[in-house]
Order: sequence, then C-alpha cells, then structure tokens
Amino acid sequence: MSIALKQVFNKDKTFRPKRKFEPGTQRYELHKRAQASLNSGVDLRAAVQLPNGEDQNDWVAVHVVDFFNRINLIYGTICEFCTERTCPVMSGGPKYEYRWQDDLKYKKPTALPAPQYMNLLMDWIEVQINNEDIFPTCVGVPFPKNFLQICKKILCRLFRVFVHVYIHHFDRVIVMGAEAHVNTCYKHFYYFVTEMNLIDRKELEPLKEMTTRMCH
Repeated sequence: MSIALKQVFNKDKTFRPKRKFEPGTQRYELHKRAQASLNSGVDLRAAVQLPNGEDQNDWVAVHVVDFFNRINLIYGTICEFCTERTCPVMSGGPKYEYRWQDDLKYKKPTALPAPQYMNLLMDWIEVQINNEDIFPTCVGVPFPKNFLQICKKILCRLFRVFVHVYIHHFDRVIVMGAEAHVNTCYKHFYYFVTEMNLIDRKELEPLKEMTTRMCH
C-alpha cells in the first residue's frame, strides 16, 4: 500500500469527514451532475459553467464543498513533509508570504509555519461549510446575502494551498504518482473561480506562468 493510501486509512487529522449532500435535494442533484460531467472526460472549461435555470449560489456551494474535500486530501498526501522545520513560514516561493487572520484568536495578520496555517485554514473552512446559516442544506432555506463574499474568501485561501504545494512540495506529489490528479484538480479549480469571477486576479499571480502553460 502506498504511503498516501496508508495516510488516508490512518485517518490523520488532515483527512476530515466529508461534507455530504443529502440525496434527493437540489444540491445533491447538482453535485451528481457536476461529478458526472467530470467523469465523462468533458472539457473542464465547459463543466464549470452554470447550468441553465440553476441558482448561482447552489452551484457555488456545491463546488466550494467539493474543492474543500479535494484540496484537503491533496495537502494530506504531502503533510508529513510539510513541517515547521521545512516550512517555517506559509509561503509560495520567496516573493509570497501568507499571514493568518481569523478575527478570533488571530485578529491581526500573523506569520505562522505552513502546517499551522493549513490546520487553521481547514478548521476555519469546515466550521463555515457546516454552518446551516451560511451553507443551508434544507430546501427553500435562503443563502445569506453575503454568501458569495464568504465563498470568495474561502476559495482565495484554498488557492494558497495549491500555491504552497506546487512551489514547495511538488517533488513529493510526483514521487507519489499524484501529479495528474493534482493538475486536474487545479485546472478544475482555476476554470471555476475564473468563470464565476470568484477570485481576485492578483491572488493568481504566484502560479501565473504554470497556469498559462496548463490552462490556456
């Protein structure tokens, strides 16, 4: 069994319980449709477009939860190599450093080692996607008015996981044979956030050259 699979079965803290959509709900159907179009090998750029007649918030909610689950797994496969010694700051190369702020314990942007930043980030997202006031699961319960703003912040921070993994740990991704999987997940994420206009272009700068090669 590969190291990556062993880690999955060890239920390391990084592998959090997946947020599931209830069968029979509108969002479950959208989730199934999004998954089916991916599995059929359809063009990713087409797969992310909002289906006719569907609610934008529902479509975004499905993707945010899905990306959280998948990016969490990607980080989980390399997390034993991302330590306070190897990654004393949460960075994307020498030009980009990310500081943590959550308005709870960290009221000001704070420099943290990458693994601590990642854990805080995943916990912060998990609390929000499991909050019925933000991500309602009952049919007919409206999304909050600032829902897209909340999702923009979640997606912006999830993008930083890609930045760190690609710039600092991609050798491990290759060793584990996960390169194609990570690249596909990245392309899907990139097409979605740009199609739906959910990320500030300057946030995409650290991976700009790679993205140009991979996604254009």
